[in-house]
Amino acid sequence: MAEPDDRHEVPVDDGFIDPEAIEDDDRDPGLSLFEGDDGELPLEVRQCLVGLIRNPLLTRHKHPRAWETLLRHRRVIRSRLNDLFLDLVMDAERGVAHKVQVRSTVPRRFPALLRDTSYSREETVLMVHLRQRHLNEHGTEAVVVDRQECLDAVARYRPATATDVYGDESRARNAVENLRAVGILERTDEEDRLVISPVIETLLPLGRLKELLAWLQQENQPEPEVEPEPSLIELTPEQEARLAAARAAEQAGDEDEEDDDE
Repeated sequence: MAEPDDRHEVPVDDGFIDPEAIEDDDRDPGLSLFEGDDGELPLEVRQCLVGLIRNPLLTRHKHPRAWETLLRHRRVIRSRLNDLFLDLVMDAERGVAHKVQVRSTVPRRFPALLRDTSYSREETVLMVHLRQRHLNEHGTEAVVVDRQECLDAVARYRPATATDVYGDESRARNAVENLRAVGILERTDEEDRLVISPVIETLLPLGRLKELLAWLQQENQPEPEVEPEPSLIELTPEQEARLAAARAAEQAGDEDEEDDDE
């Protein structure tokens, strides 16, 4: 199946809007932005907060203005997230921030805004490879990988008992696109070259990386250990729907190709 052509993709509104794009000369110079507005935050802080809620990641590289806003107002932004039973995870050194669901503790039960979405096996294998590459090139401003390198990395960990080569290759291609959809891989000017987001270090700390490597090495043993639960990423319903739509589109494309072969 041919790789998706993203060269003419319409950019998705990620919520990080340039404050200068919203102008209203007749608006009161105070904090009120619309009739009946009781909000207490300036426009740029509200936009940063909405962007954090709507998207899996906020990075200094992709959203420099929102990042500066977060640095200046992190306390109030964290407070507003806490009001929604969310917390802010921020790595100032790597320039990455994202929100996480606050876990309920007995006897308290908190309503969940985010959903835990497990990575597939292929996505987990690819994340391990990307984390190793990022670790090996520590200090490099942008770690770039080829799409084919990603596919080969997944193929290296294909179980010896696997017989569905076509299905495995299709799932590997989907894994690349899905990690790109959630921001772990980022586009470049070249279609088949991708940048590894620094968020990989936050999502896969060294301890977790070692656990997953041990699992992969044991997979082909006669009596492999129970597969560990894949790493989780917390998405809003909107982001989960976007990821599900990407997977559904890939599956529909595979079915069309099978019909053509017949």
